Amino acid sequence: MSAGKILVVDDDPQIRRVMRVRLTGLGYEITEARSGEQSLEAFREFLPDLVLLDLNMPGMGGLEACRQIREGSEVPIIILTVSNTEEEKVEALDAGADDYVTKPFGMNELLARIRAALRRSPTGPGAGPQHLKSGELEIDFETRKIRAGRRNVRLTPKEFDLLRYLVAQRGKPVPHRELLQVVWGPDYGDQTEYLRVFITHLRRKLEPNPSKPRYILTEPWVGYRFAGE
Repeated sequence: MSAGKILVVDDDPQIRRVMRVRLTGLGYEITEARSGEQSLEAFREFLPDLVLLDLNMPGMGGLEACRQIREGSEVPIIILTVSNTEEEKVEALDAGADDYVTKPFGMNELLARIRAALRRSPTGPGAGPQHLKSGELEIDFETRKIRAGRRNVRLTPKEFDLLRYLVAQRGKPVPHRELLQVVWGPDYGDQTEYLRVFITHLRRKLEPNPSKPRYILTEPWVGYRFAGE
């Protein structure tokens, strides 16, 4: 039984070969692409459970490929990048990535990131409320259907897990580290840029006025709080 289907997108054949050998050895089903353009075609044909996407490729780069994949899919996307700057990391997350790994990377680190991206959050079905209605916001956690005003809202898996945990703790400030470790995993306690980007995404999708949030409030120096009823 396959551990999952992974699309590996990188213009470096050596990196693709190493990842193919290691990942297939662990039971993953792999297909490859060497450009952003090829990745979109492979994605439609292969329907992967996760995408490993190099950022710097000739032609269509990883950011644009990420945006196009994200427009029609909630599949987890891990960006591979040689840059370690916060600006580029935030840009990748803002394009729709769930995580990023800086090159050169060890396979154990990459495997941990893959497991974190594919893991089911402990805030899954049966944990916390099944339904919430607050003002113009209505969330059915069991069917994953969300309406904000007259709009149907689609969230990525990590956005949904983050929202579910905040709602489960509603009214209470939830520290940055707790949110990161619950939603992404125990090794993610210090990556506060993840939260800044994902909270911004949630506010854009859910709040009547994202610049003056009604539901997802910032607790200075602590974390975030869901204030809905």
